[in-house]
Amino acid sequence: MADFRRLPNLAALRAFEAAARHGNFSRAADEIHVTHGAISHQVRALEEELGVALFARHGKRIAVTEAGERFAAVLRRSLGDIAAAADALRADGKQKKLTITALPSFAARWLSPRLGRFIEDHPDLEVMLQSSGTLTDFVREGVDVGIRFGRGNYPGLATEKLLDDWYYPMASPRFSGGKLPRSPEDIAGSMLLRCEMEPWTPWFRAAGLDHLEPVGGLVFQDSSLLLRAAAEGHGVALGRHVLAMSELASGELVRLSDVAVQCPNAYYLVCPPETLQKPQVKAFRTWLLDELARCDCGP
Repeated sequence: MADFRRLPNLAALRAFEAAARHGNFSRAADEIHVTHGAISHQVRALEEELGVALFARHGKRIAVTEAGERFAAVLRRSLGDIAAAADALRADGKQKKLTITALPSFAARWLSPRLGRFIEDHPDLEVMLQSSGTLTDFVREGVDVGIRFGRGNYPGLATEKLLDDWYYPMASPRFSGGKLPRSPEDIAGSMLLRCEMEPWTPWFRAAGLDHLEPVGGLVFQDSSLLLRAAAEGHGVALGRHVLAMSELASGELVRLSDVAVQCPNAYYLVCPPETLQKPQVKAFRTWLLDELARCDCGP
């Protein structure tokens, strides 16, 4: 049996794990709600107790050593098990809760309209859907699982790719008095609606055009607002297929070209590794994958 009297200080272990995960003492201090100096002192004390360097220090920059990486991985699993066990105890006798976070556009247009079926199948669960465009601190904000649109690089989180998405031009059937542009040249010459960080240039190239990126006019920060403006007849949107499925099915929007460009980003299910063991997270993941399998999400 292990001699628990030889365990290092638990506060120091938590400080080291956070610093190793963030690669930064200041961000670790923010997470644990202590000072930068306290993190540095606890890590130094832990290194002295263990007799090994856990970080290589280069001026103000730090890098986790190989030994530190191995130790941090073990700590992360162990602390995750403790957190999961504590959550299970807190949940005893209480209604189970599932908190989901997703981008506003995906939450409003794809997830929310379907989430009622999950709730009907799990009436014992209280489900909270948060929509946010910023990255989530899962532990601090009490979030169980998230759906993100990105490249899949989410350090410290369990990550599972859900689906890809594609861009192509779409407009209201009433746009331009019903005389919709169909050729790439006619589309490019129309009133083009734009979304921040989602340029037209890749579609121009796929369609055989050498046009420059449009400038001027109204630029949207949110894909939902872009699609709403297109549905109201204000111009041609380079819309994402998954987000526009409802309007395309209802006829509010019409696809103008067979040329589609795959988005460099994709949708990912992300959560802290220990959260995957929660029954409500397992149930949500199973339901979500089933919904995606039934969904015609291809372009």
